[in-house]
Amino acid sequence: MNTYPSIRIFELAEEDRPREKLLLKGKAALSDAELIAILIGTGTAACSAVDLSRMLLASVGNNLAAVARMSVSDLCKFKGIGEAKAISIISALELGRRRKEQEPPKLLKITGSRQVYELMRPDLYDESVEQVYLLLLNRTNGLIKKERVSQGGISASVVDPKVVFRFALEQGAHSLILIHNHPSGNLQPSESDKRLTQRLQKIGKELEILLLDHLIYTDQGYFSFADEGIM
Repeated sequence: MNTYPSIRIFELAEEDRPREKLLLKGKAALSDAELIAILIGTGTAACSAVDLSRMLLASVGNNLAAVARMSVSDLCKFKGIGEAKAISIISALELGRRRKEQEPPKLLKITGSRQVYELMRPDLYDESVEQVYLLLLNRTNGLIKKERVSQGGISASVVDPKVVFRFALEQGAHSLILIHNHPSGNLQPSESDKRLTQRLQKIGKELEILLLDHLIYTDQGYFSFADEGIM
């Protein structure tokens, strides 16, 4: 027997309706019953979707694992839950189980300039025009993403700091490494390379996204601003 007061979703304040609550406050703000109510969608004339979800959970001691073990026929014993709703509940809980079983992907940890150089070889070897790449890193220097931000001519490419930090912000990066190649084979940084490094460092400090290094790549070797102590 349902001991909870019957409150229809449309009678709740907007911020307390499950779907609206999720949008306004995030998924963590919802109870188990509210999350199941979203899957159920509608209740019955006498029982809201939230009430129905509470009844379902109460029947198994509020144990989600027990709900996950229920069959379609078990769920359909609750008035207001038909086959389609039962399948939605079972599918959602099965996805949760599979998600829990999967290990989070292990990110490549960047430990030094030589590693960066070798990592960029497949992208920059034998390139006849300048290319500019970013390595976007998390707090432990794990590689989130490699991103090409610019492609130029034989001797120069244009790098827009707004583009650089847009990529970093979109990926939630804590730090970044800039890499560009010199097709000429000249390892020495130009004055524009130095100015760009300084500018990105300054903007990065303001945004709390650190520029860890700027690497100049050639097929014969590389130049690291960090290794040379000019960052």
